[in-house]
Amino acid sequence: MEPEKVRCLIIGSGPAGYTAAIYAARANLSPVLYEGIQPGGQLTTTTEIENFPGYPKGTTGFEMMEDLKNQALRFGTDIRFGIVTSVEFSADGDTHKVTVDENKVIEASAVIIATGATAKYLGLEDEVKYAGQGVSACATCDGFFYRKKVVAVVGGGDTACEEAVYLSNLASKVYMIVRRNVLRASKIMQERVLKTENIEVLWETQTVGLFGDNGVEGMTLVRKKGTPEEEMVSVPIDGFFLAIGHKPNTDVFGDYIELDDQGYIITDGTTTKTNIPGVFAAGDVADRHYRQAVTAAGSGCKAAIDTERYLLDAGK
Repeated sequence: MEPEKVRCLIIGSGPAGYTAAIYAARANLSPVLYEGIQPGGQLTTTTEIENFPGYPKGTTGFEMMEDLKNQALRFGTDIRFGIVTSVEFSADGDTHKVTVDENKVIEASAVIIATGATAKYLGLEDEVKYAGQGVSACATCDGFFYRKKVVAVVGGGDTACEEAVYLSNLASKVYMIVRRNVLRASKIMQERVLKTENIEVLWETQTVGLFGDNGVEGMTLVRKKGTPEEEMVSVPIDGFFLAIGHKPNTDVFGDYIELDDQGYIITDGTTTKTNIPGVFAAGDVADRHYRQAVTAAGSGCKAAIDTERYLLDAGK
């Protein structure tokens, strides 16, 4: 089978991928977009979104992604379902080969990677059961819904401390569930947590389950597991926030694209350029700090503009 040749290939959907598609299509780059394993990205699992500009009454993650997708389609983006299983990026930017579903080969003049990042979970069945009903991996996204309520944050690093402090300004009480007897966070973040009156750190504690008839109403914890002091306790909460990190979806690109120590794509300064000419990165796959829908959309715009300029300068 002959490889399909395209000017602009976008790998991944979500705010970054769809926004890149909108801009690329309007620039007559004839973009082809493969949605990946989760069409619309992780935002489709978010029930309520109230902080994305243009939705004064709020919306759901699924509805917003459908809006972005339909806008990309309106301008002529070729949106397909499929998963990129391997790549061969050209070091000189000549032609980039991308294999979809292990059998279809595409040769692209330019590639925009927008595969996002996946939040790490504890692996409890209850995390799936209560997804969108009290379980969240983004305090900035969902904290607003827990004003004057009781919440828990799982984790002991900088991200967990930042989320706990952020939530402390909204919630009446914040529990931090820390598996060890120390925090891994930086000294300044530890001090902020320990000085915040409505944050209580539950040391040497692990979550074993969640419960509730109408969403999360409490959590079951084990303290000092494996010691003579081990005990099981139930604590009433309204929201359960995971802050144990994210894994960028970059495994398939690792042989070609420069990554940082956590696997995020490294881009050149304020651009979306990677170390490979003609390959660009947008959204959470290259963002270890913000991970917001609006910042992902903004980087998708930048990636499309960078791609347009690259193709023009290269005469492709």
